[in-house]
Amino acid sequence: MKTPLSSPERPKTEVRRVAILFSGGPAPAANAVIASAAMCFSRAGIEVLGLLNGYSHLAKYKPSDPLKEGTAYVRLDHRSLEGTRNHPGIMIGTSRANPGKALKTPADLENPEKTAPLKVVYDALRSLEVDALVSIGGDDTLTTAAKFKLFQDRLPEGHQRIKIVHLPKTIDNDYKGIDFTFGYFTAVEMLAQQCYNLLCDSRATGTYYVAQVMGRAAGWLAYGAAIAGEASLVIGLEDIAEAWWTHEPAVDPKTDQPMTDKDGKPVLRRVVRVEPMVRRIVDTILARDRDGKNFGVIVLAEGIAEFLPQNVIRECLSESAYKGLEVDTFGHFPVSQLKYSGDLGRLVADEYKRRTGKDRKVVGLQFGYEVRCHKPTAFDVMLGSQLGVGAYRAIAERNLTGVMVSVTGQLSPVFEPFERLIDYQRLRAFQRPIDPGEGFHQLARYLEVRVDDSE
Repeated sequence: MKTPLSSPERPKTEVRRVAILFSGGPAPAANAVIASAAMCFSRAGIEVLGLLNGYSHLAKYKPSDPLKEGTAYVRLDHRSLEGTRNHPGIMIGTSRANPGKALKTPADLENPEKTAPLKVVYDALRSLEVDALVSIGGDDTLTTAAKFKLFQDRLPEGHQRIKIVHLPKTIDNDYKGIDFTFGYFTAVEMLAQQCYNLLCDSRATGTYYVAQVMGRAAGWLAYGAAIAGEASLVIGLEDIAEAWWTHEPAVDPKTDQPMTDKDGKPVLRRVVRVEPMVRRIVDTILARDRDGKNFGVIVLAEGIAEFLPQNVIRECLSESAYKGLEVDTFGHFPVSQLKYSGDLGRLVADEYKRRTGKDRKVVGLQFGYEVRCHKPTAFDVMLGSQLGVGAYRAIAERNLTGVMVSVTGQLSPVFEPFERLIDYQRLRAFQRPIDPGEGFHQLARYLEVRVDDSE
């Protein structure tokens, strides 16, 4: 007789061996996800292989050079996983190898040369007799999972299809399909403490701090850190007003020559005019001055760096560092290498003096990458564990493929089809910036000093 304490029934499934891989940057609670998934499969009699370092070994597979246990993969058994869910780091490692990166449009799926890396991955997994793959990673890894399914959909009849389930890993919290994912709250906890420490320092010294926080496409981390860390103002890419945008010709840092597209036309970069952003920060400082507060912390999302004018980017770096920047064909800069908060702080100090005649010390700092392997909070361990268990439930209990596991409400699992998460015309995952005007965004505005837009 079933009771609330009854164990889940062992599912009837043809899946006998599952592989798990982790791809992209680390995130707190990664091991909660991996261990929870592996424990469930293993207890159900399904063998689990932990693929080491993402897709890197799969992508190099050759039939003449089989994948070796201990080098390319390890076996994950429930009897040895207890006590690992709280461990920081990633027990199976990670990498940024991406076998789907050559596929940019649906037509590319019909090109054997462009799908060749996915075929190598398929052959590698079949050489290990893998029936299902659990991928854990960000928007690129989600997109690769969707491409892998599309590749398999086009295989000739008689080829076994490997089930594919994705688990969302993005401490930037920036893609569609899940409200908050594992590691986000741990990262916010650490960043908020750093912000609050700066606030205490600022109060004691009268120094303003400008803190640059991780988040390329969305400001979730910046907003979380600012709200919980009691920052004075937070600005994400979502906050850049339309009037602040303009365009400029892109210049190759290595040659100082204008960049051109495949047709020889100049590449135009969409850029943020810095002056309005500086004025808005100074508006906040002046409003706090009127409240008798000569201190504060300003939090900025690092994604703004990608859209700074090129002369500002050059001033943020040494000449050798600037010359070494790898710019893509669209003129986009690698934001993680651009510490722009110091230069912006100088501009803020200059504008403050212009408007008041007084000096104001403004110091720029960069936060972020030290949070990626921080010991996870209990909430992230619970959330990550539910996502890992969700992979088991999707594959073994529900016989699903082509889905991402999400959660809703009180961590109830949801299985989102790739079709809802991927723009199939561009073969890219839908991004999810903060929606200005919604509750999370407005929470920061209500807690900040009131600024008259006419100032």
